[in-house]
Order: sequence, then structure tokens, then C-alpha cells
Amino acid sequence: MASIGFPLLLIPVAICNIIVFLMPDLALSGPIPLFPITLVSKDIWMVTLNDLLVALSILLLWLEVMRAARPAPKYFTDHFLSLLVFGAAAAEFVMLPKFGNATFFLITLTAMVDFLAGISLRARRPRRVAAPVYAPEPVRAEPAPRHEPAPAPVAPTPPPAPVPAATSVAEAVLTDRTEPRIEKVERIEPKLEATPVPPEVVAHTSPQITSPDLQPGGVAPDNKPKA
Repeated sequence: MASIGFPLLLIPVAICNIIVFLMPDLALSGPIPLFPITLVSKDIWMVTLNDLLVALSILLLWLEVMRAARPAPKYFTDHFLSLLVFGAAAAEFVMLPKFGNATFFLITLTAMVDFLAGISLRARRPRRVAAPVYAPEPVRAEPAPRHEPAPAPVAPTPPPAPVPAATSVAEAVLTDRTEPRIEKVERIEPKLEATPVPPEVVAHTSPQITSPDLQPGGVAPDNKPKA
């Protein structure tokens, strides 16, 4: 979760308000000496509170510009807070009597630069195009390895019987050939027995010819009518 950026230029503005309202003996309109610094050129530079407040404001302005250059989700809130600091400082500079001096004017000016720099950097920043979000591919579960039973041992097959050569087979066939046996078939003749036929059977089986001209015994019938 992104946090709201604290306006850094509020620090020098708050220090000026502390000096004006809580330290009435000090006035920002005149120099407030702190300590001297001897330079290499033998010159003595008297460091004042006014110089330190202005230098602190410039350093904090640099940090604010660096923060405004980075993309942030709550940039509108940051710019709005910078605007509030600048408006409050400008109102105090114009309306309150003890704030009308060069030191507080430079602090107010840095607050204005901070607000305008943030808006300019945001306007020149290219808009980011949201990259398409692709659904992750489902992870395919690998099938569990199957433990197949070991194959049963196969009994060794006996070697095939040797095939005899063609010449040996032919010789065995010739030697084993037997001559055909001729069996004599006896002819059996039927024996007929002469059995006497009775005369009644002969008479009954004798043919009768219906022709009037022919009669058994070879005698022609008499065609003449009887008187």
C-alpha cells in the first residue's frame, strides 16, 4: 500500500512560524548570526539563520522534484498538499506583518516551484498502457508411473528335429516298397437242382391265345357252323 508523501517544504515554513510566534525577540527581517566560518581566502563568513533556512528550502525542493519525477499512484494528493503549503506561505507573506521579509519570500518561492514542477512533470510523463493479463495455463499433473509386473520366464523351446535329406528319403521309400500280392479268386458256379413241376401249375401257367384261329395243340378250329 502506497503512503501519502509528506510535503518537505512544510519544514522551513514551520520553522519560520515557530520563530515568529514563539520567539518574539528574533526577527526574520534582520540577520540572525549563528557562527562565523573562516574561508581559505582568509575571509570570515558569518552564517545566519536566514541563510540556513533558504539553503534548507533549496535542498528540500530538490528532493521534492526527484519524488515528483517518479510515478506514484497518489500523485494528486501529493500535488494538493504542495499547493496547500504554497498557499499558506503566500498568505502569511502577504497578510501577516512579521513575515514580510526576503527570507520568507524565498521560502514561499521554493514552495511555488515545487507545486509547478510536480504538475509539469506529470503532464509530460507518457501514459502507460496496461499490459494484457493472461490467465495462467493450468499445470498438467504428470501421471503416476505404473509398476508393471515382470514378465514370466519363458521356457526354452527345444531345437527342431533335423530334416532328413531328399536322397535319404527317396532311398528309404525305394527299399520299403513291397511287391503287390495277387490273390487267386475261385469261381463259384451256382448249382441248379431239377425239381419236378406239378401238372396243375403247368396247366395254369400255360398261355391262352384269344385268337379263334389258334388253339393250344396246333389244331385249327372248325369255322363251319354246326347244322
